[in-house]
Amino acid sequence: MSELMPYDHGPALKDATLTDSGLSLTWQDGTQTTLPLLWFRDHCACQACRHPQTRERLYLPLDDIEQAPSVTLADGHLYLQWHDGHDSVFHSGWLYQRRPEATRVSSLPNPTPWRDDFFPERVRHADFMTPAGEKAWLTALLRDGLALITDAPLVEEEVSRLAERIGPQRTTNFGGRFNVRSKPNPNNAAYTAVGLPLHIDLPNWQQPPDIQLLYCLQNDASGGESLFADGARVIDALREQDPEALAILSETPIDFRFQDNHHDIAFKAPVITLDSQGELMEIRLNNWIRDTLHLPAEKMTAWYRAYKVLWQLFHSEAHQLEFTLTPGQMVAFDNRRVLHGRREFDPNSGARHLQGTYLDRDMLASRLRVLARTTAPSQ
Repeated sequence: MSELMPYDHGPALKDATLTDSGLSLTWQDGTQTTLPLLWFRDHCACQACRHPQTRERLYLPLDDIEQAPSVTLADGHLYLQWHDGHDSVFHSGWLYQRRPEATRVSSLPNPTPWRDDFFPERVRHADFMTPAGEKAWLTALLRDGLALITDAPLVEEEVSRLAERIGPQRTTNFGGRFNVRSKPNPNNAAYTAVGLPLHIDLPNWQQPPDIQLLYCLQNDASGGESLFADGARVIDALREQDPEALAILSETPIDFRFQDNHHDIAFKAPVITLDSQGELMEIRLNNWIRDTLHLPAEKMTAWYRAYKVLWQLFHSEAHQLEFTLTPGQMVAFDNRRVLHGRREFDPNSGARHLQGTYLDRDMLASRLRVLARTTAPSQ
């Protein structure tokens, strides 16, 4: 089997028996599973069924298996000869790793709402540059939605170098990498010195950026403390406190829009999106990019009431995390789960300069799976 995830040291098979349900397998450690015959034909890894370089499937599993193959075990591995003369070979460790009952070693961490005493995982820059440190940081970010890198060099573009270690930077109308500092004629409130209430970036996009990185190069100004709040925690609180408000905000699409001299980007979606189990998928809370409320007049009062409840929950001390980002620190957060903001700062009291970029969550998940190959058990 041509695979990148190690499996060579899995237990050997001791029995393979045809049944009415397919083929029943038993390994030397007593583990058992039964799989349909079509599953084995679909997963044949010979060069006729899988491309030898790309490992992509070439076989199309549309034909029923009308006659069972001959079954042989040799050296603990499975050999099948199909009625049409095709041969399939399966390594016992690969089958053990891929059986339906197995926990995939490359599975991603489940999002976990913040506890009362939550503070983000901190990984030193030097440690992040090692597989173990990067794996720990990525795991924390996908689990908690917020993580820090500390003791990093004070050099411009380091945020891009760190990002591209994981995957390509996500480009938006603000570019691939952007500077966050006060400047004349700003086209976004982030480029001023005003305080920023909690928000996500770019809810006016059909697909808002998944992950945001903010790298602190200078922070000598008075004020400007960073604010964060966990959407998963707040939505749990909203569900308990005011389920009607949750229903309104998750079932009522509203308009978001950003306009400047060169762009006009708009999208319509609910403030809260839940999955089929009622768990949070994304938040789109950004009050200054919220466009005109185009709702029937009789629904507006209820929507505004629900919006007020959510706003107050996010901005309550019970749900806010506040700390000062210092030079040489990079904060990363799930832009579609964790809201961020900042206190007002005085631009005359000192320089404040952050560089930022975005990443797709798929790239974080991909990188974590690649890193898992070097540390994963084979069974």
